[in-house]
Amino acid sequence: MIGIKPILRKELSDHLSSYRFIILFALIAMVSLITVYMAGLHIKKDLEGVAKPQFVFLMIFTSSGALFSLQQFVAFFGPLIGLILGFDTINRERNEGTLSKLLSQPIYRDDVINGKFLAGVIIIAVMMVSIILVITGLGLSLLGVVPGVEELWRIFIYLIISIIYISFWLGVAILFSIVFRSVATSALAAIAVWIFFSFFVSLGANILASSLTPDAGPSDPEAVMRRATIERGISLTSPMELYTGSTATIIDPMRKTNRMFVQMGIMEQLSISRFAGPLPLGQSVIVVLPYIISMLAITIVCFAISYTVFMRQEIRSL
Repeated sequence: MIGIKPILRKELSDHLSSYRFIILFALIAMVSLITVYMAGLHIKKDLEGVAKPQFVFLMIFTSSGALFSLQQFVAFFGPLIGLILGFDTINRERNEGTLSKLLSQPIYRDDVINGKFLAGVIIIAVMMVSIILVITGLGLSLLGVVPGVEELWRIFIYLIISIIYISFWLGVAILFSIVFRSVATSALAAIAVWIFFSFFVSLGANILASSLTPDAGPSDPEAVMRRATIERGISLTSPMELYTGSTATIIDPMRKTNRMFVQMGIMEQLSISRFAGPLPLGQSVIVVLPYIISMLAITIVCFAISYTVFMRQEIRSL
């Protein structure tokens, strides 16, 4: 652990002083502020002359401004933060010959990969905390509503989930930077994986579920349920679906489940109408806990693969 400190300091210094970080942070912050500002104006206009509902402050995260909400923006474009920070982490130093010089120093090899990943996670956390704090201040100014304690806790959990989600994509980018010697190849591979899981998994899930349940229709509700279950199961292989399902339930207390399709009978509808109020924070966390654990697990697995491949590579002779 002693050797990880100089690596961590070096990586943090490199990230914070690089034009890449400054441009990326400015771009993400600018789009987030514009999105929240537009959403805040819409919320303020809709609530004129009416009593403000409970948890109105959280609406700035879920309401769509001009095109999308902040939650949707982070789900689609948040992975680019991790990919841009990590796509040349190892192969750039290997091509420049600095990696072999670094390992000739009294530093363990695992300190290098651990320090680089930890520095990336810290940078992601700094970016997300800064953006959420600025957005919270903007929301206070626009809506004139002070968030309650439960709202602050929900925003904090949303922040933790977002950091885990983007850290997974950082792990993917670092893995490709270890596997491929070319920086361009690792960048293209990382972007290809992002496009596949973000756009094509849901499309493929719909096609596959439709082909497996051709009889689904109004006359066969069981087949409709089976199709929805198959489609949902396939979609959950995408990290974006895990992130969207978990944050939508955390940031929206009125949402009772993370399922998109729920079939209920008359008695079930009457029964659930008695619980039409917001879901308590503890219950929301229980609903999305499998999603959070799944995202944490795939992040650890991705980093473990990167760690194993890096430790087995021959570097000093390169």
